[in-house]
Amino acid sequence: MKNWVEELRSATLKAIADESRRTALRRAVESYTSNKGKALSRLPHLSDLALDVRRIKETSVERMEDLVKEASEAIADCNGHAHIVRNAQEARKIVSEIVGEHKLVVKSKSLTCEEIELREYLEDKARCRILETDLGEFIIQLRGEKPTHIINPSIHVPREEVAKTFSRLAGRKISGDVEALVSFARSYLRDYFIKADVGISGANAVAAQTGTIFVVENEGNARFSTNAPPVHVCVVGFEKVVPALNHAFKVVEVLPAYATGVLMSSYVSMITGPSKTADIEKKLVYGVHGPKELHVVFLDNGRSEMAKHPVLKEALYCIKCGGCLYECPVYRVLSGTFGHNYFGGIGSVWTAYTRGFEKALFAYMCTGCGRCRELCPLKIDTPRLVEALRGELCRLGFKHPKATLFFDNICLQGNPWGEPKALRGSLGC
Repeated sequence: MKNWVEELRSATLKAIADESRRTALRRAVESYTSNKGKALSRLPHLSDLALDVRRIKETSVERMEDLVKEASEAIADCNGHAHIVRNAQEARKIVSEIVGEHKLVVKSKSLTCEEIELREYLEDKARCRILETDLGEFIIQLRGEKPTHIINPSIHVPREEVAKTFSRLAGRKISGDVEALVSFARSYLRDYFIKADVGISGANAVAAQTGTIFVVENEGNARFSTNAPPVHVCVVGFEKVVPALNHAFKVVEVLPAYATGVLMSSYVSMITGPSKTADIEKKLVYGVHGPKELHVVFLDNGRSEMAKHPVLKEALYCIKCGGCLYECPVYRVLSGTFGHNYFGGIGSVWTAYTRGFEKALFAYMCTGCGRCRELCPLKIDTPRLVEALRGELCRLGFKHPKATLFFDNICLQGNPWGEPKALRGSLGC
């Protein structure tokens, strides 16, 4: 514990020196801010709708356990299978049992799966071959890296480096042109969707009343992953469950413009149970062209504890658009270096509850400037959350030595620098 300050300092200096990351992020920020501005100018109603979504999330978090149970029952009624798990270990175990050993798995982007390191577990313990099908996740999987943004996981990798990575995979030179890179990924991954034994996804929202899963994307890979294989496994956090379809639709409408700067995502999949038909004599049969099995794994992993905190529970309202990261001056400089799969100020809160408070020390990197709060569609007060988290970290013994010195000086001399009171008085201070 005593070396954490120096470790944080060393990691910061290393990140500042990484010009490649900063180049990639600078390009991404310029593109994102321009696109988001255009989208919001054409969708002026989103600001009010987003506040409505906040009210939905506030109510849903208060009823989180009940909504998860309601959603589980609705999924079972649709011939799906619902599993409520309390921690990462339980989640990995149940998914591994569903998937089996030596299977081919196609996986779409999922923050929750990253949170529990599901891919690594299935590769190591179940000896499965897992293919990340989201372009960004595919890039960092090939590079053996971790994501640096919750929406755009490979945002730190410039196109020149992507070309080198794809060239190694292809065994031939791939152009650094972005369209050529996307074309290669499309051709490489295409056949695996059909060959896969299992598809794994996350979810952007779940309607408890009907058990409907909402998956929002632009690439089309999530639709393939959830529709082509015979088994679909969805891993979703408790906080994603809202009461009904109309509530989930509002989340889906707000998300795209703030997440990627588009008016609406290319694909919004609504999944209610496995594929089915009643075309022959109105007899309902499950397992037609789509999956024969649907398993939804509802993950707690610290969320219920977060919901009990009078301040930090506000982090559960986050719809994971990731816009606050692009606006964060610290994130822009450090290029998503800190965090496992949750980043920035609000990411430090999520990290504390899902991976442990000792992993959330990057909360001390936040300057409290408030840009995240001003630009958050749900107006989450992230600086206030970070301040509360720092209080928790201090209680656990993670106190910066200089902060302790300043505190002692204030108590003894009435100022943080330790100037004697008599001297300060003689100087007219």
